[in-house]
Amino acid sequence: MAYVAIADQHAHLHDPQTFVTKYIWSQDHKVIAIQYAITAMAIGLVALGLSVMMRMQLGFPDTFRFISPDNYYQFVTMHGMIMVIYLLTALFLGGFGNLLIPLQCGARDMVFPYLNMLSYWVYLLAVLVLVASFFVPGGPTGAGWTLYPPQAISHGTAGSHWGITLMLVSLAIFIVGFTMGGLNYIVTVLQARCRGMTMMRMPLSVWGIFMATILALLAFPALLVSAVMMTLDLQVGTSFFMPAIVSMGEQTGHAGGSPLLFQHLFWFFGHPEVYIVALPAFGIVSDLISTHARRHIFGYRMMVWAILAIGALSFVVWAHHMYVSGMNPYFGFFFATTTLIIAVPTAIKVYNWVLTLWRGHIHLTVPMLFAIGFVFTFINGGLTGLFLGNVTVDVPLSDTYFVVAHFHMVMGVSPILVVFGAIYHWYPKVTGRMLNETMGRIHFWCTFLGTYAIYLPMHYLGILGVPRRYYALGDTYFIPDSVHTMNEAISTAAFFVAAVQLLFLFNLIWSLKNGKHAGGNPWRATTLEWFTPDTPPRHGNWGAELPVVYRWAYEYGVPGLKDDFVPQNQPPSGGESAEFHGHGHGYGPGHGQGHEHAPGHDKGGRHT
Repeated sequence: MAYVAIADQHAHLHDPQTFVTKYIWSQDHKVIAIQYAITAMAIGLVALGLSVMMRMQLGFPDTFRFISPDNYYQFVTMHGMIMVIYLLTALFLGGFGNLLIPLQCGARDMVFPYLNMLSYWVYLLAVLVLVASFFVPGGPTGAGWTLYPPQAISHGTAGSHWGITLMLVSLAIFIVGFTMGGLNYIVTVLQARCRGMTMMRMPLSVWGIFMATILALLAFPALLVSAVMMTLDLQVGTSFFMPAIVSMGEQTGHAGGSPLLFQHLFWFFGHPEVYIVALPAFGIVSDLISTHARRHIFGYRMMVWAILAIGALSFVVWAHHMYVSGMNPYFGFFFATTTLIIAVPTAIKVYNWVLTLWRGHIHLTVPMLFAIGFVFTFINGGLTGLFLGNVTVDVPLSDTYFVVAHFHMVMGVSPILVVFGAIYHWYPKVTGRMLNETMGRIHFWCTFLGTYAIYLPMHYLGILGVPRRYYALGDTYFIPDSVHTMNEAISTAAFFVAAVQLLFLFNLIWSLKNGKHAGGNPWRATTLEWFTPDTPPRHGNWGAELPVVYRWAYEYGVPGLKDDFVPQNQPPSGGESAEFHGHGHGYGPGHGQGHEHAPGHDKGGRHT
């Protein structure tokens, strides 16, 4: 009996019958994606507000009396954790993962819709527990976003009891919720693709989200066990991470714990986390560049293998975050070497983006502006990463603003630019309306130039030796007056960039009713999500029949055809030559993945 893919099976579609089941307890992947996005952006605005208050203190010290040293460190901690985990991870995997995987793979929904719904509500619970820490005695934890013990749970640190407990519980809840969603994403990609959609015909957005989900499922357990162990150290008196120390003249009661063990566990999660955010961004920006440059992605197979290589290598570079903790020089050499090696597949992706743009018919739409801005910013942040990957350079720079600048360029600004570009690109599919282009262009240029005004000067501050994590610099002898002037300028730029994001939020809301009607395929793209019978897609996405895929996802700029693109689900016509299907002319991902193959000989292993 021939195998029937899950996507082709006629299962009950859990059709919503009421407002509650359609928009609140929804099992529709598109509604869940919007729920993830709204929640992530809401908590992201909290983090943005915290960063504004941090810059108020750094740029204009002794001016705002309501920002105490404890408050400052609480702002730093909550801003960092929210942005990395609760905004970027949730938005890329929970938001774009839920939206794009079923639509781009030609599925009706996720394989486990109820579990998908549950994953969002567990994520929301994690966010609420985190926010609750602002309202408990002592406030949220001020241990720094890396939560290093023994500081994190020692008296004298802000939020060292209730604050850190709620942070650790929230992280554990988040990981449980993500595991539900992550298993869904992987099974849907592997088992619910439509006919003809081989793995090597999938858009790179799906590849990036797929690989990032695998990384998260392997890396998050390290964070989970470290959160549980630290909670036990605090609440029960165990000594996993707490050594024998004297605090304020008294023995703490702990003995034998290893703070370095926590650092290893945290960064074993922490560096793959960089690529949990970066890989979806890489995939999405590949789709944006190809679509808006009207040119096939250069080196599709190479791009896929680069994603896989980055994912594998991300687990053997974690200790480059720990050079200053003290390690055997041979270990330092090993991690410095792996850090340089992982730059190779990353550089391949950058070269391929540039070569995709080369001689393309580039349309400088708002999504394209954000995609190009990402490429510039990622190159900038990546180059400074090469400095910090070298032990002898990293040690003097490690606790300076150079690290703040590098981390924000590569892990803050770069993925946020992709998020914005993706929202401008797929907003028409989600709402049926276009975002206002004028407001979008203002938003891009102010955000792009403003973030450079913030973070480029920080590299200079770091080279001067200006330390990070300081509430106030004071009259430190090695810090010239120009540093204080520069901090004022950086803070002013930060206030401006934060205010510009309000224009983006206004555009999102205003365009729901006032934006131009988008039609089904406003960008003339080739991927399946633009060919649903309805825009926005209805429940079940595809109507009576699922699409059938005949080609890869990047058939742009093909000579000899009426249009400059060929959709994935368009059957080969008699007028199309075999030359246009990847047989030696560079348009397809290579011989053997030609687009004219009948779906009955699906190379992904399915018999259709």
